[in-house]
Amino acid sequence: MRFIAWFEALGRRDTPTVGGKGANLGEMTHAGLPVPPGFVVTVEAFRTFVHENGLGEALGSELNALPVDDAAALHAAAETLQSRVRRAPMPAAVRTAIVEAYAELGRKVNSGASPWVAARSSATVEDAAQSSFAGMFRSHLNVRGAEELLRRVQDCWASAFGARVLFYRAKQGLGATEQLVAVVVQKMVASEKSGVMFTLDPTSGDTGRVVIETAWGLGETVVSGQVEPDRVVLDKRDLAVKERVVSHKERELVRDRDSGVTRMRPVPPERADAACLSEDEARTLARLGLRAEKHYGRPQDLEFAIEEGHTYLVQTRPVTTKGPRAPAEGAAHPTDAKSSGGEVLLRGLGASPSTGSGRVRVLHTPDEGPKLEAGEVLVTGMTTPDWVPFMRRASAIVTDSGGMTSHAAIVSRELGLPCVVGTHTATSALRDGTVVTVDGRTGTIRAGATEASRAPRAAPASSGVEPVTGTRLYVNLGEASRAEEVSALPVDGVGLLRAEFLLLEALEGKHPRLLLERGQSRAFVERLSHGLDLIARAFHPRPVIYRSTDFRSNEFRGLEGGERFEPAEANPMIGYRGCFRYVSEPDLFKLELEALRDVRSRSDNLHLMIPFVRTAWEFEACRDLVLQSGLRPGRHFQLWVMAEVPSVVHWIPEYARLGATGVSIGSNDLTQLILGVDRDSARCAPLYDERDPAVLDALRRIIRAAQRAGMTASICGQAPSVHSDYAEALVDWGIDSISVTPDAVSATRRNIASAEQRLLLRERRSPRRRR
Repeated sequence: MRFIAWFEALGRRDTPTVGGKGANLGEMTHAGLPVPPGFVVTVEAFRTFVHENGLGEALGSELNALPVDDAAALHAAAETLQSRVRRAPMPAAVRTAIVEAYAELGRKVNSGASPWVAARSSATVEDAAQSSFAGMFRSHLNVRGAEELLRRVQDCWASAFGARVLFYRAKQGLGATEQLVAVVVQKMVASEKSGVMFTLDPTSGDTGRVVIETAWGLGETVVSGQVEPDRVVLDKRDLAVKERVVSHKERELVRDRDSGVTRMRPVPPERADAACLSEDEARTLARLGLRAEKHYGRPQDLEFAIEEGHTYLVQTRPVTTKGPRAPAEGAAHPTDAKSSGGEVLLRGLGASPSTGSGRVRVLHTPDEGPKLEAGEVLVTGMTTPDWVPFMRRASAIVTDSGGMTSHAAIVSRELGLPCVVGTHTATSALRDGTVVTVDGRTGTIRAGATEASRAPRAAPASSGVEPVTGTRLYVNLGEASRAEEVSALPVDGVGLLRAEFLLLEALEGKHPRLLLERGQSRAFVERLSHGLDLIARAFHPRPVIYRSTDFRSNEFRGLEGGERFEPAEANPMIGYRGCFRYVSEPDLFKLELEALRDVRSRSDNLHLMIPFVRTAWEFEACRDLVLQSGLRPGRHFQLWVMAEVPSVVHWIPEYARLGATGVSIGSNDLTQLILGVDRDSARCAPLYDERDPAVLDALRRIIRAAQRAGMTASICGQAPSVHSDYAEALVDWGIDSISVTPDAVSATRRNIASAEQRLLLRERRSPRRRR
C-alpha cells in the first residue's frame, strides 16, 4: 500500500494512511455497500513527493518566517508555497503508480484507459460523528486522462498550503511543515436520478422510518434545494410505503458524457411529473440504508446515485441530531398527524422553513396591500420592496414565481414567515377566504389549519451549546421589532441591516423628496433614528452593519409622489440606484447620515455599508459626503462596500485607499450580473446558480483582494443560508465573517466549526507534532 490503496483494502483504521474520506469509502466497500470503485493516492506518495523535491527544508524555512498577522503578506506567501508545490516534478515512482492505477480503474469500470473520475483531497482525520459535511481541501470533478489526473492530484497537495491552513498552524504553535494529505480517485457517476436518504425521520427524529428524497439528474439539486424532490417514507419494520409525494421537477443537473461539462436543463414534460423511484426501487434503497445503519451502529444520512440501473452509495455519515424516540405501537405518527392537515392544494418551492395558517388573500399589486388583514396568507405573483409593509401582517406568503433568492424568499426568512415560491398558479388556483396551511419546508399548501401552525413565530432555537468559531457569524436583519428576539441567537453581530424595512416605515409611504418639499425631513430622520436605535441597542456591543438605501427607481416610483421624481427606466436593476444615487442626490443621502450620526452618539456599534458601488470615483464622492457629515471611517467607525458589481474585483485596492474598511459580498446581485441572468425570472431559473464556477472564482478573488488590501471580508447574500457547502468553501478561502438569515444561524455555525476543526485536527495529528 505504499503509493496506491484500493478501496477494497481499506477501513476506518487506515485514516492515518489515506485520510478520513478515503478510509470511510473503504469501510463502506468492506461492508459490501455499492460504492463507485476507486483508489487512494496515499499520504506516503505525498511524503515522497516532498522528500524527492527537497521541499521539506525549503517549505520549513518559509513557514518559520511566515507573517501570519499580515493578511496581504500571508496570502502572498501562501500563493508562493502553493506554486512551489504545483511546479515541482512528480517523482517517477509516484507518477507510474498513479497512471497504472488509473488505467486499472478504467478496466474495472469497462470504460477503457481514460475513465471519468473525481479527485478529492482526503485529510488525515476521520469525519467526526458531529460533522455532517466534507472537508475543506480541494476536490476536482469530471477529470479525464492520466495527465490531467496527475495535475489534479498535485493541486490537491498544494491546497495543504492555503492561507487559512497556514494561519491556523502558526496560531496553534504547530511546527510541522508536512501536511498529511491523501487524494481519493473515484469513478464519476453520471446520475440519471439521485438523492438523499435518512434512516430516521430528520424532521421528527423518529427512528422507525426511512425517508428518501429523489430528483432527476445529479443529486446536487436535491441537496441544495434547487428542485422540490419526490419524497418516499417507508416503515423500517416491513418497508411498507407510508407516504409518497411526487413533485413537479422542472429541471435537472446533468453531465455531458463527452465533454464532462455539467449543465442545468429543463426536464421533458413526460418526466417532469413522473415518479423518480418505483416502490421496489425505494425498498431497495431502504435496505441499503439499513445495512449501512447496522454496520455503523447508528442512524445514517446517505447520498445515492442511480446510473443505467445501477445504484451507488456515494457517501454516508452519522445523522448529527435526533428528535423524539419512535412512537409506541399504534400511536399516532408525527408525519401522519402533519399530513392529516388537509388535502394538498398546491406545491411550490419551500423558501422559508416554518408553517403558518390563515385565510387566503390574493393580491396583484402593492396598491391592494391595505386589503390584507393581519394573520391572512398573502398570495401574489411576485413581491417587491413595496410589499414589505403588508408582508409583515401576513401569517405566510405564497407566490407564483421566484426562487430561493427571490425577494419574497429573502424577506420571509428575515421576518420569520413561512413562504412557498414558484407555485406558477397560486393566484389563480387559490380563492380569497379559503383557510390554508402553508408549509415553507416542504413547499406545500394544504386545505385547512392545524394547531401546530398557529404557534407564535420565534427565532430558531439553538441545539445545545453552540461551537466557538474563529470565523465570525453574523445575522441578516431588517425588522426592528425582531431585534431583541434575534439578538438572543449565538451570533457575533448584524452583518446586513437592510435599510428597506426601516425606510418604508420612516417614509410612511411617501417619496423622500416629497418629504423635503413639505418640510418633513426632520420627522423622517427621527423615525429612522428610532428604528436604528432599537437594533443597535439590542446587539450592543456587537457590531451592526447598516446598508443604506438601495431602492431602485421603479420601487421609488411606487411611493406617493414617486412618478414626479423618478425616471422610468427600462432596466432599473442596473440603473439609478445605490452609491451613484447618493452622489447625484446628496440631500437625500445626508438624511440617512444624520440619522446614523444621531444613533452613534448613543450606540457606537452602528456602522455603514454602501450598496451597488460600481467605480472608485463615485465611491470617493460618496466617502466625501460621509466625512462632511462628521462620520470618520477608521477603527471606531467602519465604512463597508457591497461587492455586488463584478467591477469590484478590480477596484478593491482603490476602495481600501479611499477609506473602506470592509467588503461584503452580495452573492445574489453578483451572481445575476456575472451570469447575465435575472434571478426573479422563472423562465431563466435553470441558468441562475450561485455555485457556477465563474461566480465562485469571483468570490475567491474578492476575498483574497480584500485581505491583501487589509480590509475585512464578509458575505451577506442568500447562498450560505441555502447552500451549506458555501460556508465550507468560504472558510477555506479565508473569509473573516459570514452573515446569514436567522433560521440558518445554528446550522451555519456548526458548518463553520466543522471546517475549522478539520484544519486544526489535521495539524495536531501530524507526525512532527507528535514528536
